[in-house]
Amino acid sequence: MSRVIANRYVLLKHIGSGGMADVYYANDTVLNREVAIKILRGELTSDPVSILRFKQEACASSSLIHPNIVEIYDVGQDQDKSFIVMEYVKGKTLKQLINDRGALLKEEAVHIIKQLTNALIEAHRNGVIHRDIKPQNVLVKDDGTIKVVDFGIALANDALQLTQTDSVMGSVHYLAPELARGENATAQSDLYALGIVFYELLTGKVPFSGEQAVSVAISHMQNEMPSVRDINPTVPQSIDNIIQKACAKNRLHRYANGYELLQDLNSCFDSKRANEAKYKHQAPEENYTKVISKLADSKSVEPPIKKASVHKKKEKSYAGYVMISLASVVVVLICVFLLYVSGVIGKQNKTVKVPNILNLTVEQASEVLLESGLDLDRQNIKRILTNDVEKGLIIEVTPDVDTSVNKGSRITIVVSSGIYSVMNDYTHQNIDEAIKDVTTRYPNVRVISVPMENNEVKAGTIIAQELLLPNEKFDGNKISEMRFVYASYKTFVIPFNIVGMDVIQAKELLESMGAEVVLSQLDTSEMTQDQIDNLKVNVVIETLPVSGVAYTQSEGNTITLYYY
Repeated sequence: MSRVIANRYVLLKHIGSGGMADVYYANDTVLNREVAIKILRGELTSDPVSILRFKQEACASSSLIHPNIVEIYDVGQDQDKSFIVMEYVKGKTLKQLINDRGALLKEEAVHIIKQLTNALIEAHRNGVIHRDIKPQNVLVKDDGTIKVVDFGIALANDALQLTQTDSVMGSVHYLAPELARGENATAQSDLYALGIVFYELLTGKVPFSGEQAVSVAISHMQNEMPSVRDINPTVPQSIDNIIQKACAKNRLHRYANGYELLQDLNSCFDSKRANEAKYKHQAPEENYTKVISKLADSKSVEPPIKKASVHKKKEKSYAGYVMISLASVVVVLICVFLLYVSGVIGKQNKTVKVPNILNLTVEQASEVLLESGLDLDRQNIKRILTNDVEKGLIIEVTPDVDTSVNKGSRITIVVSSGIYSVMNDYTHQNIDEAIKDVTTRYPNVRVISVPMENNEVKAGTIIAQELLLPNEKFDGNKISEMRFVYASYKTFVIPFNIVGMDVIQAKELLESMGAEVVLSQLDTSEMTQDQIDNLKVNVVIETLPVSGVAYTQSEGNTITLYYY
């Protein structure tokens, strides 16, 4: 492999591998900074599904700017290599930290989970579900800051026809029950995984384990979530309750969103919660059919632990149960298909009105549409800047709200990517004043100034404004660059013979060289009479700056001539 990517990034060393890509520590030669580069593995460059997932990771991650999410700098293709350039984080994974130390202090664990929750709040607010929250995908910096990485299957639920095996892509130890059943991921699926990570931080191990992925997945669906206090009695009941609620079997019984979870985390050490009652799980509202797709072949289980033969018999019975369930599902689907072909069903399409989902988030809209029997077209979500709508909220719906459509129809939406800023027109203004104004008005805009010789306008005047044009709309929350081309200032050496020259002649000479000149009469109040008698009238006695130095005539600069 070439050690230089895109004629810019120099690969220095291999630092990790994932399911689809290798990660390298590299140097960005343009910006002279450390970066991490994820490069799709060679054997996957011709696999359309792998390429799609790789692009989805780039799209999902690049839309998220948050201190607890690894920042994406660049995405591209170099010959046959797809790559993502991201922030380089010095530290270790959360999994390595757990392996090194075992159970963490409860204060440490809460601090980490708060940061993870904030990262998920930002992702969910932008309509992105991670789907693979686990300690291996969390980096811990030396200062304790955490960074979420690997959004490789974050949008897999948006492309179900290409990703039917995604239900097992994430580690099965953190897999929400609904994902094991083959249902779509939601924000609550991420919160479930977060609860499992919380448990692991406080105990040093995952709550459900087994030799095969199937048995672990069935445990997530059927077995009661163990109490963290059974292993670590120092953990207060308030924290155990947070884990129990986040890991409820029915996602409707979990936290509705990350904000609710964060609120509980912020108060978990409050004295008023010291004697909090144990959380009671609500009875499930539905008897779900257990459909576990592709789990039998999953390799995401940790190294096996040998167990007595009685456990193996139980696992065989589980496998038989799964096969019977799968056969039942196939029979039902065949019957439905035959009824559809015969016309018994399929011709009774009821119509519904498109509900008002304007000003909702993508996840909120998805739930509302689902209740109406409609489907959100996640693959074709368009994001645009607006003049007054907060980032992440829906601004357009197709078909329009209240339009009658068939049940099952797909609804397309346009989402605000933030409130745009409008770039000011700085042409014909002074370069120094313009840069000050840009810095104050647009703090995320970096100015590149390019001097150019031009005798037709005053030195320092902006001739052209580029990259961000006058009146152009742009995202003021993102780092941007603009370029000013301006008439270069005159630079010359102040002549030595200015001192001793007639003050008027000296002023005219310097002005002819392009300088702005100020005349200042000497203050003789502290001089002796002998010193005053030796002064020559109307002759330059000294200059500021002193003669013989290089001087640039920019805005506000002057040469002062002192005389008597």
